[in-house]
Amino acid sequence: MLNIRKGGHRELERYYSLMELDFDKKELLPKLAIHRAMMKGEMELLVFSDSQAGMDMAYALVFCRGLYGYVLLKYIAVMPWCREQGLGVEAMRALNKRYADRQGILAELTTFEDEDGSYLRKLQKFFARFGYVQVPCDYRLGGAPVFLMVKPIRGTWELAPVAHRIIRDFYSRCLNLFAVDKMVDIRPLGEN
Repeated sequence: MLNIRKGGHRELERYYSLMELDFDKKELLPKLAIHRAMMKGEMELLVFSDSQAGMDMAYALVFCRGLYGYVLLKYIAVMPWCREQGLGVEAMRALNKRYADRQGILAELTTFEDEDGSYLRKLQKFFARFGYVQVPCDYRLGGAPVFLMVKPIRGTWELAPVAHRIIRDFYSRCLNLFAVDKMVDIRPLGEN
């Protein structure tokens, strides 16, 4: 069983190199911006560990403060040496339990190098298993399409009219407006 704890700046230093391997540089936030956001309480680095084995098994970076009471799961990954053991399922359960008092949890599924779409379908299926549904919107992150999903808890899944405000708010909490405009392009469907 995985335990979840809030990580600090040392863990961020240790895990940032893994983030660089696990996520495309176009979607990767600068380390300094994450440190600042953590200091202000805007983001949490969560570390999932196995108390019996005494080792960290997974991590997640979450925007935990934002408009409307939702949180944004920015990154979640199982440690490379622990993959294919079902730990992603345990980590998602722990994450969902941690934010059970929120309106909901948003997740960005990016498709940087997925030519046939199989990886995205696998991610969609994984998140749908935990009650996440698609938020219809035109969203690009670093130029790549994003499939935005939400797990409604106390709030609604119908976020399409306000998703662009919520997402931009999260990013503006750690990046300057120029960097937000460069990285995030989100609009409600049907808007040009």
